[in-house]
Amino acid sequence: MKIRVGITQGDINGVGYEVIFKAFDCEEMLEMCVPVIYGNEKIAQYHRGALEDAPSFTVVDNATEARPGRLNLINTNAEECSVEYGKNTAASGRQAQAALRRAISDWKAGLIDVVVTAPICKAAIHSDSFPFVGHTEYLENATGEKALMILSNEQMRVALATTHLPVSQIAPAITAELLEEKLHLLHRALLRDFRVTAPRIAVLALNPHSGDEGTLGKEEQEIIGPTVEKLRKEGVPCFGPYPADSFFGEGAYRHFDAVLAMYHDQGLAPLKALGMEEGVNFTAGLSVVRTSPDHGTAFDIAGKNQASASSMRQAIFTALDVFRNRKEYDEITADPLPFTQRRIEHERLPRA
Repeated sequence: MKIRVGITQGDINGVGYEVIFKAFDCEEMLEMCVPVIYGNEKIAQYHRGALEDAPSFTVVDNATEARPGRLNLINTNAEECSVEYGKNTAASGRQAQAALRRAISDWKAGLIDVVVTAPICKAAIHSDSFPFVGHTEYLENATGEKALMILSNEQMRVALATTHLPVSQIAPAITAELLEEKLHLLHRALLRDFRVTAPRIAVLALNPHSGDEGTLGKEEQEIIGPTVEKLRKEGVPCFGPYPADSFFGEGAYRHFDAVLAMYHDQGLAPLKALGMEEGVNFTAGLSVVRTSPDHGTAFDIAGKNQASASSMRQAIFTALDVFRNRKEYDEITADPLPFTQRRIEHERLPRA
């Protein structure tokens, strides 16, 4: 049975629909999965009309009605609103919020298998009814699980110890407890989600020159270094802390399966510089498989038919891969005790 991929429309004033339609402009993509767009029929038609040779879609009331071999769309907010390319509007925020909530609700009900989210405008979607700074924080709240943001391309995987925090709040947020949590999540994601059999994790320093023996900060000596050493002794293959500039500048990332950065721009600036168009944002640690393109709403080119679908297409590929990897990993590592116990009990039965 084909994997059912729920795709949220994202911000309707950005490039979300453009990259969704472009991602499915070939039959091969439709053969790989059953795509279900969570959005607005009229808005989708408006965006489709601005593109050349965009695939058509079928409106369905429920994900169970989704048809293989074509795009399917569920109306999640029938509110009348206009597309205003490049603008942050309350209406676009409500549309994005409704699509996301319905997709997660359908995933919980088992109607779809994975979720791929088109980019949102955080300022537009943030409201009293959506008090979250991004997808990751909303998904943590919706699932009751701890998440880890991992961005990847062909060159590297970068996970973030802190995500959407002001720079002034980063240092106080770096604690031994936080790093232990993130490193355990990252290690498990490499094993289960990416099927890396013997992963190696690099941990970056917070301060320039790894604090220069305390001269430029003591987080490396007091928190990061001791935590890395503790977890390595416990079987988590992590190493560091490494100064971020030389680590990326000298290409040391090539020797590791993943990198744990201390904050958003520290890890994502080099990753996007090396391959932004192929980048994927994957939310590890959650029971739901969720991926997204690693670019934003691209308001500056919205409506101009200039957006590349490479990142969206790769996000779909990654979601499919992770879903299959988890299934395979769980089957391989399933507890064999019930079978063993049955065999012992059978051997104890009296012989005829």
